[in-house]
Amino acid sequence: MESLVPRAYGPAVDGLLTPPRLNELGPGEPNEAAREQLAALSPERLCAPHRVRDRSAANACLAGLWLYHDFFDESHSLSQELSTVEGSYWHGLLHRREPDYGNAKYWFRRVGQHAIGLPLAAAARALAVENALDDASRFLASQTTWDQFRFVDLCEAAATGRAAAGLCRQIQQREWFLLFDHCWRQACGAGEDQP
Repeated sequence: MESLVPRAYGPAVDGLLTPPRLNELGPGEPNEAAREQLAALSPERLCAPHRVRDRSAANACLAGLWLYHDFFDESHSLSQELSTVEGSYWHGLLHRREPDYGNAKYWFRRVGQHAIGLPLAAAARALAVENALDDASRFLASQTTWDQFRFVDLCEAAATGRAAAGLCRQIQQREWFLLFDHCWRQACGAGEDQP
């Protein structure tokens, strides 16, 4: 499987992603060591040295970074202000971890099939092959499209000890990186030099 940090995003972001975090399925503890760096981020600093191409996507990246470091209030404030599919996706991820599974499903219904769905389904299949599967997670080994609702149910089962939490956390981590990369490319370009 490819590296979890698929590209260099720029100096303001790279330090926030290294080393990769394996977040809890639940809220976790805010990473206070990252608070100052996160608070200093703006869309312009996020994209530097590139220009901001899509401010909503840049704010989606910021929501994702706050969530990555377990600052739920800050992430929620940003994601709930976004009327984009990506804003709804970050909002759904936050509520899934909160945990508020019904609310997560509400936001995932607003997302529909997302561009990261196919690579996420492939990543989940690969992770499933590497892990011992219980009955609740067996579907991961054969899925060809990503089913957010089934994954929400699996996370709920893991939270109650009826499924493998470690596998869910690994998939959640892959999902975060795929969504962040997607948003960053929209916000800052596909990595090409920009005027």
